[in-house]
Amino acid sequence: MAQEAFEDIVADFEFLEDWEDRYRHVIELGKAMPPLDDALKVPATKVDGCASQVWLHMRPQEGIFHFDGESDAMIVRGLIAVLHALYDGVPMTDLGKIDAQAELARLSLQDHLSAQRSNGLRAMIQRIREQATA
Repeated sequence: MAQEAFEDIVADFEFLEDWEDRYRHVIELGKAMPPLDDALKVPATKVDGCASQVWLHMRPQEGIFHFDGESDAMIVRGLIAVLHALYDGVPMTDLGKIDAQAELARLSLQDHLSAQRSNGLRAMIQRIREQATA
């Protein structure tokens, strides 16, 4: 069910055996994302439950889910990039069918994130899933 961009990340993680290399890769994914326009960093796009500042701007278009995001923390920005690869471009009708926890488990992220980062990741996923039901 995962998008091709997410499958590419899974393949990269399989190639990178050391977790520190994987961690660096996640950070690089975040650095590659375009910055979110400051005008979109408003309370409505801010994700509560994250230790760092996180904004997700969701913009469904013609039945397809799209979103942009940003964080003031490099690793969280990378996690946004991973979620972008998983969700962006998915038909709105399929958004709720994605088992993000199972897909992210393929990357073993839960084994290497702090409790605060894990909670923040869950909060971002919840915000995306809420969009599916809106």
